[in-house]
Amino acid sequence: MHELSIAQNIVEIVEEEVSKTKGKTVEKLVLEVGTMSGIVREALEFALDEAIKNTIIETSKIEIIEIQGIAKCEKCNHEFETEEIYSACPKCSHLYSTIIKGNELKIKSILLEEF
Repeated sequence: MHELSIAQNIVEIVEEEVSKTKGKTVEKLVLEVGTMSGIVREALEFALDEAIKNTIIETSKIEIIEIQGIAKCEKCNHEFETEEIYSACPKCSHLYSTIIKGNELKIKSILLEEF
């Protein structure tokens, strides 16, 4: 379950960023996770529940935004939604495309609690 190491890395990054601002508590954390990233959302949510214990984000609201996979056909340049790395272009049936969106895993925002 690589989601646990990902969750631990997210916690480390958030703690590091918050320490730069001398913040104390994170009110909300927003993550973007692409459907093509290889991350199982439910596994990440479970891993985050464990990784945030006894940290500055333990009581934070965590929002995960899923980013739909988008591919671009290498033949006709048509962009289309996809769930598979190798999907035929729905416009010209060409088999080769480039994933241009949906591989993301990023921290979109960290909202600090004001005192």
